[in-house]
Amino acid sequence: MKKRFIFPILVILSMLGIAPGTYAQDMNYSQYFSTPIYYNPAYTGINSGLRARFLFRDQWPSLPNPFKSYYFSADLGDRNLPGSGGVGIMINQDTPGAGLIKNFGAALTIGVRIPLTSFMVSQLGIKAGIMQRTVNWGDLVFADQLSGKYGNIYQSSFVPPDANKRVVPDFGVGGVLQFINPQGNISGNIGLGVDHIFQPDVSFLSSGSSQYPRKWVGQFDLIVVSGPGGSSSSAMSRGGDDPLKFNLGGIYQSQANLNSLQIGLNLLKYNIYVGGWYKSTMTGVVNSAVALVAGYRYSFYEDMNLKFMYSYDLQVSGALQGTGGAHEISLILEFDKLSIFGGGGGGGYLPGGAGRRGGGPMECPSFY
Repeated sequence: MKKRFIFPILVILSMLGIAPGTYAQDMNYSQYFSTPIYYNPAYTGINSGLRARFLFRDQWPSLPNPFKSYYFSADLGDRNLPGSGGVGIMINQDTPGAGLIKNFGAALTIGVRIPLTSFMVSQLGIKAGIMQRTVNWGDLVFADQLSGKYGNIYQSSFVPPDANKRVVPDFGVGGVLQFINPQGNISGNIGLGVDHIFQPDVSFLSSGSSQYPRKWVGQFDLIVVSGPGGSSSSAMSRGGDDPLKFNLGGIYQSQANLNSLQIGLNLLKYNIYVGGWYKSTMTGVVNSAVALVAGYRYSFYEDMNLKFMYSYDLQVSGALQGTGGAHEISLILEFDKLSIFGGGGGGGYLPGGAGRRGGGPMECPSFY
């Protein structure tokens, strides 16, 4: 059997629940900062207004069947909502298993805001949704179909079951601690999330079992604004009132005995984003990559923005060199002052000119 078939077959076996001790895993986005509620529902409504996010990832494009993933979410932060947090929706789809298996997920998310001090707020979040998996039995190739000399020439004895779809409920929870300094030029957050809490059984075969592994996520972001206008959360930049923004961040994930770490820095100046992130697995065969990020932010109005970002994963070590890395494209549409329930109210208040200019509810300046 040629080596290029080994990896897809191992993935397929784990998805079907045939191979004991192997598990499926979630898609990991390099632009995790563009998909916050995917990793932790507590980020739902973390900043006031409406944000809609679209992301596409093409992973390992040099392989015969690359992994492709699509993501959409929208969340509304409204401080007149009960709990002064936010509500959101999330939809994602990917095609692992050499494209023979498709994953689809849809969920509702809720965030509850708990003021702690004038400069610190916490949020708790919950995700409730479904996970759907489908398999194309007709395109699968089994061992008894293969000839060592001629390849796929035999008829398989495998009789596929009637079901080619599996739908299960899926839940996640998380918490975020959000902070800002009195001057309003340094802010950040620390979050911890747990997804697939009840480890749903996603096996297609009644004789097998394949529990989807629980995922633990820890992440942090530190935003430093340098120069005039440092305390403004407005995305509009005019003339010299355009501060340089630094975003240092990191995310740690643990799922199915696989641990990974991503850490790096993004910069924003004159509405242009640039950044670099180091990614590495921390168990088994270590695979490392550098994700290079570039983007642009266009402001339609003072509080309405469109952000475009592109990133490329450059594989620098490990067995995945030569797979073509990964491409990611994200679009983010923001309406900072959109409110359904009247806006204002809620949250901790900052004295004087901290936070938003002229004071008001505590809203940490958003980098993205």
